[in-house]
Amino acid sequence: MTLSSSLNAGVAGLSSNASRLGTISDNIANSSTFGYKRAETDFSSMVLDQSTGAYSAGGVRVTSYREIAQQGALINTDNPTDIALAGQGMLPVTTLSALDGPDGTFPLSLTTTGSFRPDSTGILTSDSGLVLLGWPANPDGEIPDFPRTTADGLEPVQVTLNQFAGNPTTEMQLGVNLPATESEAGASGETLTMSVEYFDNTGRSESLNFDFTPTIPATGASNTWTMVVRDGANGNAAIGEFTVVFDATSANGGAILSVVPVAGGAGGTYDATTGEISITTASGNIQIDVGSPGDTDGLTQLSDTFAPTSVSKNGSPVGNLSSVEIDENGFVVAIYDAGFTRTIYQIPVVDVPDPNGLISGNNQVYQVSNDSGSFFLWDAGDGPTGGMVGFAREQSAVDVARELTALIETQRAYSSNAKVVQTVDEMLQETTNIKR
Repeated sequence: MTLSSSLNAGVAGLSSNASRLGTISDNIANSSTFGYKRAETDFSSMVLDQSTGAYSAGGVRVTSYREIAQQGALINTDNPTDIALAGQGMLPVTTLSALDGPDGTFPLSLTTTGSFRPDSTGILTSDSGLVLLGWPANPDGEIPDFPRTTADGLEPVQVTLNQFAGNPTTEMQLGVNLPATESEAGASGETLTMSVEYFDNTGRSESLNFDFTPTIPATGASNTWTMVVRDGANGNAAIGEFTVVFDATSANGGAILSVVPVAGGAGGTYDATTGEISITTASGNIQIDVGSPGDTDGLTQLSDTFAPTSVSKNGSPVGNLSSVEIDENGFVVAIYDAGFTRTIYQIPVVDVPDPNGLISGNNQVYQVSNDSGSFFLWDAGDGPTGGMVGFAREQSAVDVARELTALIETQRAYSSNAKVVQTVDEMLQETTNIKR
């Protein structure tokens, strides 16, 4: 019985070390595979009941698993849509075949890194057939609220190069100095005008025309002006009319004292807290920062010179989509040749309680399981997750020197177990020879 158990233990040792050799072979073979997670083999003893007196060898049992939580080093690339994570978490992906599904759903898979490029339809796809998923942004670049515990809302990230897009003007900063001498008694009362370009919703260049007319008092200085805003896209029609009064005290001389929409005038509103007037052009609303009371960053009344001091705006003409980049927060940013950018997607980072419990598949793809726990979709860099890195790939987590050392150990262990089998065979032969 003891010889038989020794033989079985030796055979179990051979089988277990053969399994370990398999994981080592896989690790070495994938030492240059991006995103590869090394496989590991654990041995555990099997102990039989020893109460009968004679010792019986129980042998060994082997368990193989993959160290998915272990991260490889990051390496720079020249592709802006090569993605890796600087820390915990995974990227949401699906397969190309899922895009042809009849119900429009995309089964969620996970990967830690990927090299994605636009296919013929602009969908970011890897050479292995993985499709990157993300949340689509609104036209203004804002990401709506999506559920975080399901894949609902995730869709393939589609980037169509050479696509035209406009960037309408929605904000403007108007810094203009009005001459104090023009609001004094005896001044000419001439209307001062200036024009500022803006871009409408179709990317066309239009103009806002500003008329500044001083109030001339009988004596002294009124420090009061009427500002009329006209829209060149609407036949130069007045779309805003305001009474602007400037402070004449020694402490705040030249700063805005008040801005009030003219009753029954052309319209428009003013927010004293933000210092912005709101007007509606033919293509939409524009907020114009003219300054809050006491500020000197917007409209001022000083000296005898009419001059713009700081005029700026957002928006730009229509441009071609020339490239995309992914920032550390997972936002896919479209870059247009007209000089503006726009957020078009956000890629969340998927995290599970136990990454090592995920089910491994081909091409470094993983699936959620009972052992891993349910997933949660984080913004990159929030919670336990790492930031997203564009122009980067995650290298294999394999240390070749460590694997070669394990290979030597496995070879020695295998040889030793083979020796046990050989010894048992010789002892059984000696037992057989007793009968001769």
